[in-house]
Amino acid sequence: MLSSDVVVVGAGMAGASVAAELSKRLSVVVVEAAASGEEHSTGRSAAAFLPSYGSAWVRALTEASRPLYDAISAESGVPLLQLRSLLWLATDEPSEDAVTELVRTSPHMETLTPAQARALYPPLRAERVRSAAVDRSAADLDVAGLHQSYFRTMRQRGATVLFNSAVRDIKRDGQGWHVAAGQHVIRCAKVVNAAGAWVDQVADRAGIPGIRIQPRRRTAFVSPTRYDGDVCELPLAVDACERWYVKPEAGLMLGSPADATEVSPGRPRPDELEIARALEAIEETTTLGLRSVQRAWAGLRNFVADHEPVVGAWSAHEGFYFLAGQGGYGIQMAPALARLAADIVAEEALSGETAAYGVPASGLAPDRLSRAAT
Repeated sequence: MLSSDVVVVGAGMAGASVAAELSKRLSVVVVEAAASGEEHSTGRSAAAFLPSYGSAWVRALTEASRPLYDAISAESGVPLLQLRSLLWLATDEPSEDAVTELVRTSPHMETLTPAQARALYPPLRAERVRSAAVDRSAADLDVAGLHQSYFRTMRQRGATVLFNSAVRDIKRDGQGWHVAAGQHVIRCAKVVNAAGAWVDQVADRAGIPGIRIQPRRRTAFVSPTRYDGDVCELPLAVDACERWYVKPEAGLMLGSPADATEVSPGRPRPDELEIARALEAIEETTTLGLRSVQRAWAGLRNFVADHEPVVGAWSAHEGFYFLAGQGGYGIQMAPALARLAADIVAEEALSGETAAYGVPASGLAPDRLSRAAT
């Protein structure tokens, strides 16, 4: 039997990041059902750092993550962020209202006229753009580099990672927990459930109420472009109502219909109808000439009812913590969210650093979900 202070369930970005932070102060074992931590949402990310994207708390955690990205980059010698502007586009009245709201609520946004938008993004069809705004602080994000850096940190601090070790059972005794995962049994004082779309299933094996996680499919595809300029210089372009987005990807264009169809946990298949819809909308707005799909895939974005992350334990079930519900924002805010979660797990309170993020621990705790339902 193994023993540790904490068992973290899940080795995706959430589990790896919080395990790395916790390993500074506690002994940690990470258990992962798959053969690697990149098989699900972590390996299917759009790989973008977008400070103007998400709720106010998501934006705060994203902004707090920027210096942490810089620190990780300096330590590894490999830059994790490469600046790429984010262009929000309005082509009708609803998206025009959305641009107005983005500019009002985000300090990173700069309003553009249609002519300025086209100067920034030459393949735009001038007649289609009604208004636009740009976030010049956005960046491409090296997801694999970030994930690997957390594994390096864990190894350096003596953490254990067990792959191909699905959780079979979690039982509590008077001194802590026994976690049966794969062929292993680990005794620990605390459990962190960072299992993504499977968090409710893991909670059920521990006899703990779930958080009613809602996995939602996000389809993406890669297509060659007929644009004759330098594709690599183009910003990431997003419909302001989030009906599609498109960004450069190794000389091609990565696009998405920005779908959010509720599905069961698993390996979702890309939605061909949604891809066709996105290609049509992108063609109506740009002259990129995306005609064929070279490759398509789908990932899961996991939400709870209020679309905010869940960090902490139910008040009636101490010692079993959730780190879940990050939606489509989990990777861009991972460094700050991991530090905040590690404070809650290790100390039951935020440090001065994490309190300064402006995101209250009580607002992320699972108890809020019961109050909202009531």
